Amino acid sequence: MTHTPSIVVLSESHLDTLLSQFARYSGEYAVIPTSTPLAAKQLLGTMVADGIPVALLVVDHPVSGVETEHVLAKLRLLVPTARRMAVSHWDHFRQGAVEMRTPVANGAIDAFMLLPRGKRDEEFHVAVGELLNDWNATVATPEVESTQIITPERDALTNQLLEYLTRVGAPTGVHAPDSEVGQQVLARMEADGTPAWPVVATFDQVGPVSSVRDMATRLYGRPDEIEQDQVADVVVVGAGPAGLAAAVYASSEGLRTVVLESEAIGGQAGTSSMIRNYLGFPRGISGMRLGQRARLQAIRFGTQFYTGWPAVELVPGADGAPHRVVTEGGDVLARAVVIATGVEYRRLGIESLEELVGRGVHYGAAMAAAREMEGRDVVVVGGGNSAGQAAVHLARFARSVSVVVRRDDLSSTMSAYLTQELDANPRITVYGRAQVVDGGGDDRLEWLELEHTDTEHRQRIEVGGLFLLIGAEPHCDWLPPELALDERGFVLTGRQVPQEQWLEDLPPAPQTTSVPGIFAAGDVRAGSMKRVASATGEGASVVSLVHGYLDEQRR
Repeated sequence: MTHTPSIVVLSESHLDTLLSQFARYSGEYAVIPTSTPLAAKQLLGTMVADGIPVALLVVDHPVSGVETEHVLAKLRLLVPTARRMAVSHWDHFRQGAVEMRTPVANGAIDAFMLLPRGKRDEEFHVAVGELLNDWNATVATPEVESTQIITPERDALTNQLLEYLTRVGAPTGVHAPDSEVGQQVLARMEADGTPAWPVVATFDQVGPVSSVRDMATRLYGRPDEIEQDQVADVVVVGAGPAGLAAAVYASSEGLRTVVLESEAIGGQAGTSSMIRNYLGFPRGISGMRLGQRARLQAIRFGTQFYTGWPAVELVPGADGAPHRVVTEGGDVLARAVVIATGVEYRRLGIESLEELVGRGVHYGAAMAAAREMEGRDVVVVGGGNSAGQAAVHLARFARSVSVVVRRDDLSSTMSAYLTQELDANPRITVYGRAQVVDGGGDDRLEWLELEHTDTEHRQRIEVGGLFLLIGAEPHCDWLPPELALDERGFVLTGRQVPQEQWLEDLPPAPQTTSVPGIFAAGDVRAGSMKRVASATGEGASVVSLVHGYLDEQRR
């Protein structure tokens, strides 16, 4: 039986006002009132026992006799996946803003809003909509599926496809062949006999899919669909924040722009469940939504995107000829190239765990896998912001989350707002001076062995998931030898370029590489900040350099 998701509203003094405001959601959510913390706790306990999903908790601040933060903390333990909003009447809002500052900063509350004083308070409802949108994207089973995966077992490929489709913003369901949906999808296939699994239905296409690249090609096509006699003004290699910003600004200024992405649009940032320090999004935004909004913005200006096709070679143009970016799905010719391939997470290198990738072991945040962690104990390895965001998201589902780092703590590698949020979450524990040294299981991950490096003590623990977000490797082996890299493989630009490669004894412009017409932006560039906002800024600013180079070539 499928239950309607609920919005639970707790208010002692303004319940009528809140219920009138939330009436607009009553067609798709059950809006349930309650007037005391005890009643709310008992209500939620019954709802959890009955399997009724709770999308949003709304608490009218202040609550008599108890701190609002403590009320939400107790309710959070009952329904950790629900989003949490505190509201306050005009008479108490100024004081409430001070009282709620710390709870909002440490993630105990997702939003603090002024109680609407009349009709059509759309600022209030934008906040409600964002919270419900986030809940639906990360917790709820899609009501409308743009894609269906049909398979008799949830194997590694199915998990990879689901993760990819989640990252590109495609609501996807996984169904057994003998289910009603499975039968409907298989009936659309023309082939006789047992198909190769998994079978994927999307738009007007139904058929077996053998890789994520197959899926990406079905959605976005192949680079060789571009006429080979056509030359783009700029090809952007990589569709993370830097590449997306470059695409938006280049295409909006009239440049014919092509973007190549080896995986899903959004890059590493696209796997982040919630980026809370990106300018202009006070309640945060998921990496997936940020990436998809930027993609749609670029498409509006004419950018062409091709995903699932990593660049395997870059052949610089000579004597006025265009540069050639080579992929296994075709070549792209362009007058200028922006390298924005970012970095990849470093492999852990433990063979027994590498064999379980996709079956409990995941590189990156693996948003789609988080739902499978319900009731399990999980480990996150990594000390950067991506690791912190993954831990917070996993804590909504997992029984416990252990963050393992080699350093003493997270203070030198993670933003303060995230360390505060981890500290405030009772399900999350940080283990400094520790590392994963072994692990295994029967067909999927079941246990890990941790080594505490200060004491050399080893500890074996039972786990249901391991999420690895460690290190940063640029993987620039596809670039030509004349393009200068540093000792770690990052692209050198501007004055970083060795002096013997300067033209006319002048250093290249910032973000310009040692090869004229080839530029770099974002995490792949040596000396970059490795933050979403800085990568976006570099992607935007590199376009003026591209324009300058193209203008010179036309003279």
